[in-house]
Amino acid sequence: MVQSQEEKGQSNVKQKPPFRADHVGSLLRSERIKQGRIQKESGEISTERLEEIEDQEIKRIVKKQKDIGLQAVTDGEFRRAWWHFDFLEGLEGVEGYDTGEGIQFQGTKTKAHGVKIVGAIDFKNHPMLEHYKYLHSLAGDHTAKMTIPSPNMLWFRGKNDTNHYKDDEALLNDLTNAYQKAIQSFYDAGCRYLQLDDTSWSLFFSEKGRDMIRSRGQKPEDLQKYFARAINDSIAKRPDDLQITMHICRGNFQSTWASSGSYDAASETIFGGLDVDGLFLEYDDERSGGFNPLRYVHRNDLQLVLGLITSKSGELEDADDVKRRIEKASHYVNLNQLCLSPQCGFASTEEGNLLTEEEQWNKLRHVIQIAEDVWK
Repeated sequence: MVQSQEEKGQSNVKQKPPFRADHVGSLLRSERIKQGRIQKESGEISTERLEEIEDQEIKRIVKKQKDIGLQAVTDGEFRRAWWHFDFLEGLEGVEGYDTGEGIQFQGTKTKAHGVKIVGAIDFKNHPMLEHYKYLHSLAGDHTAKMTIPSPNMLWFRGKNDTNHYKDDEALLNDLTNAYQKAIQSFYDAGCRYLQLDDTSWSLFFSEKGRDMIRSRGQKPEDLQKYFARAINDSIAKRPDDLQITMHICRGNFQSTWASSGSYDAASETIFGGLDVDGLFLEYDDERSGGFNPLRYVHRNDLQLVLGLITSKSGELEDADDVKRRIEKASHYVNLNQLCLSPQCGFASTEEGNLLTEEEQWNKLRHVIQIAEDVWK
C-alpha cells in the first residue's frame, strides 16, 4: 500500500486549513478591474458588464494561485473596494456614508467612508453569498477560502453612529446572531474555510490605542472581554468541519500601517481566550514585537500562521532569516502548529500596496518554498 505524506511523517502537506503555506486573501486589483470600475462609475458600462469582467479576472487569478502551488484560493476580494465596509454594508440595519475624513495611516489617509447602524442588524440575502459561490465553482480540488470582517469591526466602526441600540448587550446579541446566520449560509454554499479579519485588537497593543478606548468611556480590559465574546458567540454554532481563522491586523493601506505594538497587552485573551481554529499573526517587522506572547497558547489544536513575509514591498526576505524566526517561534508552540504567510493581504483596499503583480506572485512563491523546506 502506498503511504501518504502524512503517514510517512512528512507534515508539510496539511489536509485542512490553515495550510503550511497560506495567504491572508486580498490580491492586487488588475488593470481590467480598475478600468472596469471607472467605466461603471462614469456610466460607460453596465453593472452586468462589470460583473463579467470581475468573473473573468477572478477566474484568472484563481488559476494563478493554483499554478504557483497554493492549497487555498480566494477571489482576491476583486469585487470589493474595502476589505470590511463592502461586507458590513450588506448586512440589514447597516449603511455606508461619507465620513468627511478618511482613516489615518502613516503619512496618508484612506477615502472618506464609514458605516453606521441604522436599524436592527441581521443577515439576509447578502450579495457576498453569490460571490463565494462563484469562487467555489472555480476551486476544484483546492480549498475556496472566504474572508469577511470580524463582528468587532461593525461594533467599533458603527457603534458611535447609532441611536438604534441603547446598550451593548442588545447590540452584541443582534450582531452575533447575524454572524451565526452568515457563517451557516456560507457553509451551506460549500464554504469550509472562513476567515474573520480584525483590526480592532490592535487598539490594545499601544498606549495610544488604550487611551483611545478610555476616551470613549471604556476600560481596555472590559473591551477585550467584549471583543472575545463577540468572536466566540458568533462562531459558537459553526459546523464541525468548518475551519474558522482570524487575521489580526495593524492596518494595511498602500504599503503603510495604522498602529504598532506587540501582542503583549492582549495576549492572554487572543491566544488563550478565542475559540477560533487558527490565527493569522503579523510578524513582518519590529512593530509586532517578539514571540514571547505565544506562551499563552494552551491548545494543541490552535494553528498559528506566522506573517513573516511582508506584503508591503516587493523585496524578498532572506529565506534563512525567515526559517530562523520560525524556529524561534517553535520554542513556544510546537512546529506542527505553525504555518507561514504574508503578514496581510496585498490590497486591503482597491488601491493596493506598492508592488507589482509579479512581485506579489513571487512573494507567495517564496512563502511556499520556505514552507516546503521547513515542514518536510
